Amino acid sequence: MVAKPVRIAAPGDSVVDLPEKGEVRVGTGIHQEGNHLITCRPGLLCTTQSGKVWVAGRQKRYIPQVGDCVLGVITDKHSENYGVDINAPFVASLPVLGFEGATRRSRPNLQVGDLVYARVTAADRDVDPELVCTDASGKGAGFGALAGGQAFRCTTSFAAKLMSQPQPAILSALGKALQFELAVGLNGHVWVHSPKPTTTIIVTNTLPKGEFLSDAQAELVVKRIVSSMQ
Repeated sequence: MVAKPVRIAAPGDSVVDLPEKGEVRVGTGIHQEGNHLITCRPGLLCTTQSGKVWVAGRQKRYIPQVGDCVLGVITDKHSENYGVDINAPFVASLPVLGFEGATRRSRPNLQVGDLVYARVTAADRDVDPELVCTDASGKGAGFGALAGGQAFRCTTSFAAKLMSQPQPAILSALGKALQFELAVGLNGHVWVHSPKPTTTIIVTNTLPKGEFLSDAQAELVVKRIVSSMQ
């Protein structure tokens, strides 16, 4: 899923008129008034190519929405599912068969404390969220357990910005200078991994600073870091 930041939204802003045909998936911070979608909190207005629209605020508590990509920590292990902390009001449920190719005899053996990258498939204010570690077609597509690396937390708005196109300057500059893997959850969790532990530490410490830097400042920070490594 590719999120595209559009503009800063204030409560009461009109987002879009509902089309006569087609579908618009409404996320957090948006409510319907007649044939219009209206924002109900300040933040970054985001949309995706699949037709989802939501407002990403600066809060750290995450409200699950169907289709969101999230990072979570295994908190419980049961015969049919895992409990996963995704920084939401309720612990999420991840079926043991919710992985590509998983069967009763062949399925991941996750342990409490393991980190997983998953997709929200069910979310309601009165029930626990449900997750799977596949895309909509049932493929792994990068979802699943994340081994090694280091994770950090950020605001949900910065997480949405990291998933946007074009990439924020801080991420683009780091990507050009260093080799690393990145998994971003819309729940405000980010995972970084590199074959070189020092690179993992540098990216983990530098990336959060990009939330408060201009493009020019972000590029300068990365340039200084790279120069100090040479």
